[in-house]
Amino acid sequence: MTYFPNTPADQQEMLRVIGVRSVEELFATVPEAIRLRRPLKLPSAMSELELTQYMSQQSARNRPAGQTACFLGAGSYDHFIPAAVDFLASRSEFYTAYTPYQPEASQGSLQAFFEYQTLITQLTGMEVSNASLYDGASAVAEAVLMAMAATGRQGRVVTAANVHPECRQTLATYLANLPTEILSLPTPAGTIRAEDLTGVLNEQTACVVFQHPNFFGCLEEADKLVKVAHTAGALAVVVFDPISLGLLQRPGDYGADIAVAEGQCLGIPMSFGGPYLGLLACRESLVRRMPGRLVGQTTDRQGRRCWVLTLQTREQHIRREKATSNICTNQGLMALRASIYLALMGPAGLREAANLCLQKTRYALDLITRTGRWQTPFARPVFKEFVIRRPGVDVDRLVSTAAQQGLFVGVPLGRWYPDLADSLLVAVTEKRTQAEIDHWADVLASP
Repeated sequence: MTYFPNTPADQQEMLRVIGVRSVEELFATVPEAIRLRRPLKLPSAMSELELTQYMSQQSARNRPAGQTACFLGAGSYDHFIPAAVDFLASRSEFYTAYTPYQPEASQGSLQAFFEYQTLITQLTGMEVSNASLYDGASAVAEAVLMAMAATGRQGRVVTAANVHPECRQTLATYLANLPTEILSLPTPAGTIRAEDLTGVLNEQTACVVFQHPNFFGCLEEADKLVKVAHTAGALAVVVFDPISLGLLQRPGDYGADIAVAEGQCLGIPMSFGGPYLGLLACRESLVRRMPGRLVGQTTDRQGRRCWVLTLQTREQHIRREKATSNICTNQGLMALRASIYLALMGPAGLREAANLCLQKTRYALDLITRTGRWQTPFARPVFKEFVIRRPGVDVDRLVSTAAQQGLFVGVPLGRWYPDLADSLLVAVTEKRTQAEIDHWADVLASP
């Protein structure tokens, strides 16, 4: 029996049906510059034992954050995950559960999503949360589409240059075929000035998207930015750090309309980049514009408590032109991990984790700038992350050299911000010890 599902005769018949003469003609629209014209560089056939050994060797070339002192951030963080999160989330009834297309047969999953929604609304101070989205970047884009639909404005969306660059790239992809201008507000001082924001808003601005703490770790004057947006008739979309809400004011408390976040820090491993979790919560008046799914609690005919998909405004359920989004599922397992993490930590535990991040970040920043070799370009209060600059240094080489010594010293910023090519974005979570921070500072202070 062959491993190839389609014989040459099958392939020719499929090509005939779709009206092309060859596979080459089928892929003619793929630009020549990106087409592979050579065989894949794969080793020759192996036995199962040989293949297992080979793949183990390749996997060992990766270096997980847990095996190093990790000061990486920029959206993915090395936070402590209580053992109970792994234990409970790996139970088979959760780990193998699939998306509830038949809600009446998926009460356990629906209850877990309902608990997740409840915890997210408590965390953010917002009135409604959906059952999660794919990741933080897609949550930003979906929030903007919500705002455009709610306001009826499609002319302009204002973001700040200190919103995560990959969130802004995702937003640009979502809006690429819409007549919407995405205006990125420069933030040379590290944060947004309210008067600068006022100057770029007009009657066609659907929303203002800002991040607090922002991509550089700096704290914005969130309440002022929300007021400026509302004065112009636009909605305020805030991108927040869930851990920061152990100390900082919640988005709902300073008047944000939509709050979105990357939920990886809530009990989800870094895992070399995913899967992660998109958080989205909003005011109740916007609930019918919310993407994804919303789980509600009710009673059945026998008066027993049960859970249902209250809103299903997805392309799978209603006509495409009336759908709020093409989001067809949610990050169920990741949302479960976040729920377990938040329930275990509670308000006191989250406050303690946030305070440890704050204090250790302050210690690291003071330590590295004391030597005079490194400076911070932004004189602003920070949470968990900060930017340091050393003129003339090759930060990419520095990062590579430190990694060979088992230390992840930070994220080079030149890939996103050419004017910060000599700068590092550094994250300090509650896991970092004083000895690790001291070693980090010694490595960076070396000639």
